[in-house]
Amino acid sequence: MKYLLRSLSYTLLMLILISLISFAAMHAAPNSFMGGELNPNMTPENIAQLKAIYGLDKPLLQQYGDWVVNLSQFNFGISFVSGHDVNEVIVERLPVTLWMNIIALIVTFAVSMWMGIYAALHYEHKGDYAITQISLISFAMPSYYLALVLMMVLSVTLGWFPIAGLHSLEPPEGIGYYLDMAWHLSLPILVMVFVGIGSLALYIRSLTLEILKSDYIYFARARGIEEKTIIRYYILPNLLPPIVTMMGLSLPGLIGGSVILESIFGIEGMGQLFYLSAMSRDYPVIMGILMMSAFLTLIGNQIADAVLLKLNPFVKR
Repeated sequence: MKYLLRSLSYTLLMLILISLISFAAMHAAPNSFMGGELNPNMTPENIAQLKAIYGLDKPLLQQYGDWVVNLSQFNFGISFVSGHDVNEVIVERLPVTLWMNIIALIVTFAVSMWMGIYAALHYEHKGDYAITQISLISFAMPSYYLALVLMMVLSVTLGWFPIAGLHSLEPPEGIGYYLDMAWHLSLPILVMVFVGIGSLALYIRSLTLEILKSDYIYFARARGIEEKTIIRYYILPNLLPPIVTMMGLSLPGLIGGSVILESIFGIEGMGQLFYLSAMSRDYPVIMGILMMSAFLTLIGNQIADAVLLKLNPFVKR
């Protein structure tokens, strides 16, 4: 209970600090939605009226206080651009981004685990060299460049995948509706997986090589234990703590990790919403997405710490 209370207090304190810094940064940014920079047709009277409607005519400290009160009630405010509730705008776009990033995250970790362990078990052999080269290419490959290349080859030239969007012009009904969506999301997920496996596979390879140098591995092999058993009972348990930590730190990417790809593929998700809101200075939407990302980051860290305590009870609380 003491550990839980300390964790919750830390999370609450960090959320307050993040909200304060983010709020100050938003209002310190050049140009604004209410100014004439983005809409030259707005008169000073229109600007004053809009500021009064959205409460932007109040002192900055009072604006922050009102925003925190609304935030405590899970109310992110009203979008400047659409005039809709920010909660509704986020909830509308959140499922697509979550599904796309969760699938990509699971596949990335699964493929990286296999590649890293296989490369370490075949150290300085052809398999190790091949996986290392693929990982280096993946690590150096910009996601936007790979997306454009695959779009040209697989979509334009071969016609295997749609170029953009979430659905066909006439989407089917029933199960076909979701299969059509999966077909449209296949190429973005493929790009996310390939770009993500590089550094993770090299990291797992390095960790596995250190584990293979341990005395208990030598004794296990000397006793004639099969390789599958060594992987299952000796390598994987020692890989889990750092992998769990990395998965916890990957949670924020579930919301804002696909900004570029969603913009390239025309997917109406959270990443595209964040980009468009930043371009139009839609502060309520930006702050809503930032706070959700911060919350996921902190909760991910707490979940990772709790799982690590379960895996290794001797870790200091």
